Formats: sequence, structure tokens, C-alpha cells
Amino acid sequence: MTAPGIVPQGESGSAELSALRAQFPIIAGHPELAYLDSAATAQKPQAVLDAVQAYLTTTNANAGRGTYTWANRTTALVEETRDRVKGFLGDPDPAESAVHFTSGTTEGLRAVARDWLPRLLADGDEIVVPVADHQANISPWLEARQQLSGQGVRVRVLPMPYQQASGDYDHTALASLAGPHTRFVAVTHVHHVYGGNMNIHRIREAVGPDAVICLDAAQSVGHLPVSVAELDVDFVVFSGHKAMALPGSGALWARQARGPAFAPGGWPGTPNTVGIASLHAALDWLEAAGPDRIERWTVALAARLTDRLRHLDAYEILGCRTSVAAGSPVQQRQGIVTFRHRDIDSGDLGFILFSHGFMVRSDGHCQGGAGEKADSVRVSLHVYNSMEEIDRLLSVLATLG
Repeated sequence: MTAPGIVPQGESGSAELSALRAQFPIIAGHPELAYLDSAATAQKPQAVLDAVQAYLTTTNANAGRGTYTWANRTTALVEETRDRVKGFLGDPDPAESAVHFTSGTTEGLRAVARDWLPRLLADGDEIVVPVADHQANISPWLEARQQLSGQGVRVRVLPMPYQQASGDYDHTALASLAGPHTRFVAVTHVHHVYGGNMNIHRIREAVGPDAVICLDAAQSVGHLPVSVAELDVDFVVFSGHKAMALPGSGALWARQARGPAFAPGGWPGTPNTVGIASLHAALDWLEAAGPDRIERWTVALAARLTDRLRHLDAYEILGCRTSVAAGSPVQQRQGIVTFRHRDIDSGDLGFILFSHGFMVRSDGHCQGGAGEKADSVRVSLHVYNSMEEIDRLLSVLATLG
């Protein structure tokens, strides 16, 4: 599978970047537009589109429900994709772990909350919830508490502590907060508004060896390397459509080492076989491209944007102020930059930017109740974006200052 190399420095005129952008038909077909909304959904390379077309025209059948060739091929594809997910996540013990396919991160997190968490918790237990993250990583855990309360099981919800200046988790405060009754911790790998890597490798040390950690990896899988061995988490949940696969696809990886084994409740029904085919192809493409190189490129793009945007007084950049300079000594943003104009409504700013050919998100970004209260504009980047697009965006933003 072809996936040209990605460099962290360079301009859009480079043959390498041009060749890479050409692999995305919707990007290559609209050179007048700059797609800057990859945190909402990523565009699809030709290799994924070809895999979908090939599956639907040569193999399309149900999985595990027939003995003829097409059905057998589909069943094999589903199982191969489970293994592909484990490999992509650096699973150190794939024989013991499990992968279940979902419609996306939201369904995956709710499956953990609905089908597994109630079997873990007992009266008096505690769970930690990231109350300033995406609503999808907050509501399921509160629903689980309500479900258990109806059964007479009282569970205490502890709000995840944050560092006010950076927006990162406060790992020191978390260590003081967590105790022997802290059984479950929900966390986010990359914040969907602030763009910060939330330093998940520090969570295990903060909460101890026994607490179960569930990772929302919606903004990290496909954007940077994700190693379950290094992070020492128990669940990883992500959406296929943010990782270059089709909408309606996603995966839930379960370590199966702490607490009961995960098994989805109810009759499973027919899997999204074409979505699974697209996910396998997307992970192949991303592996060939190199998640580490993708990360270097998108971090460089974000640094270019924040470094210059910070000099425009009309704008407020959300999140860690220390990380906005290109030469910042602290961790820079993972391809997500969110900001507000001090005088122009964020919704209006989104329309203005689209009139200049920039597609961004401008709303509340599904943030939890402890997060930002006002709407903002989010620029989210991927491997197909260029420095030239960032410079054009900055030029337009400067005229509005």
C-alpha cells in the first residue's frame, strides 16, 4: 500500500506532500477549499475507497452466518480486523484481549458503561469522570451511576481534577483524590477542544495498579502513535470515521486483565461489515504512513498557527497559553487549535471563513458542563493539510482583527 512519507517541515509545493494529498480524492478534487475539520471526521484515502468498492463487489455477505465462499471471506475479514486493531494499538498480549466493533466512540463508551461497569462496582465504590472533556465521555458514566442507584447500589462520582493553566489533568491532585474505593477512571487521550495530549501514561501511577482505566481515543487513533502497553489502560475506544474509515465504524479494545471480562450485552445482530472492511484498510494506510510522522506534521502545522495567531490581539486561543509559541518548551497541540474572536460571534466567524474557502467547526464542540461555556472556532488538522493553507487562514484572520 502506497503512503508517501511525511515530514515535519516543508511547504505545500513539495512533491511529497502533493503526492500524498493526491491520494485523497475529495482533497485533490477541491483545491480551492481547505478542509480544517478532521477532529469531526477525517477524509478517506483512495486505498480505503478501493477496499470498500472491492468488498461490496466481490465479497459482500453476512459474517458468521453461512458456509459459502463470500460469507467465509467476510467472517475471516472481521476476525482479521480484530487482529489488525490489536496490532495497531501495540497490544502486548493479544491472545488475552478482545476487540468489539461499534458504530463509534460514543457507542463504545456507552457499551462499557452499560454492559460492563455495573458488574464491576459495588456499594460505596467511586469512579472518576472527566467533567471538562467531550460529553460522550461523561454522560455514560453518570447513566451507569443512575442505573446502579435504581438497584440500591450507591456509587460516588469524583470529578477529574484539571490544571487550570494548561487544561491538562492534574495528576498530583488525582493521586490525592483516588483511594481504595476508586475502581474506575475515564480519561481522554487528546482533548477535542484544547488539542492537548493529556499525558495518560501518568494516570496509572496516580490511581494505583488496580483501578480500571478507560481511554477515549477518538482524537488520537490515526493521529499519533497509541500504545496500550505504554499507557497501561484497560479499554481503548475510538471511531473509524476519525481514523479515515467509513462513518458508523469503530472499535472497543478490552485488555481483560482487571475486573470481569467484557462482553457486549444483548443479541449482537449483523455487524457493519463494510465499515469493518474500511477500518482494516484505513489502519493499513495509517500504519504505512507512520502515526509518528503524522503526529510530527500536524503538531508542526498547529504550532505555525498558534505561533502567529498569538500576535493577533483580536483573538483568544483556548487552552494552555504556554504552548502557543512555535519554540515552546512545553508539549504543543496535537493538530487541534481552538480560538475566539473578541468581537465577532464564533458562528459568524465560521461563515466568514467558509466564504474564503476554509471549512472549520464553530460551536460548543459537545463539551462537558465543566468546560468552555461559549462557542468557539476549532481548526483541526490532518496529514493532507499544508503550511500554505495555514498561512492563507492566518492572512484572512488578520484582516478581521
